[in-house]
Amino acid sequence: MTFKPLFHLAYHVDDLDQAADFYERVLGCSRGRSTESWVDFSFFGHQISLHRGAPFATDTTGKVGDHMVPMPHLGAVLPLELWRPLADRLTEEGVEFVIPPTVRFEGQPGEQWTMFFRDPAGNPIELKGFASEDAVWAS
Repeated sequence: MTFKPLFHLAYHVDDLDQAADFYERVLGCSRGRSTESWVDFSFFGHQISLHRGAPFATDTTGKVGDHMVPMPHLGAVLPLELWRPLADRLTEEGVEFVIPPTVRFEGQPGEQWTMFFRDPAGNPIELKGFASEDAVWAS
C-alpha cells in the first residue's frame, strides 16, 4: 500500500483568521483547502480542519505522571529532533504553556518530552517528542 492512513480531526475555533495564523506561522503547519468558514492544515502529516464556531469544552482532569492535563486534547508524536526546535520556536514566540517543555518518565520505558499549550481559541494541544518510534509503544 503506497497511501498511508492519515488521521483527520475537525474542530471549532472562534476566530478563524487568528487560529489559521497560529497553526501556519507558529506551529509551521502547511495550509490546505479553505473557504470562508473553514481551513485545512497538515498537522505534522495528518489532516485537521478548523471550522468557525464555539470551541469544545475542556477540563483539567487527565492525570499523567505528576501532571494534570486538559481533557480532551489533540496532539502529535514527533521525533525528538523535530520536537526540540519546535519547543524553542514556541518559547521564542511567547506561547503560554499549560505545561512547559519537559521530560517525563525519564529513564523509564516510554521516556518522552512533552509540552502542552492552547491555540488562540483555547483548544489544548500536546506535542510529544520521542528518541525513537519504538519508545512510543514501550511499556
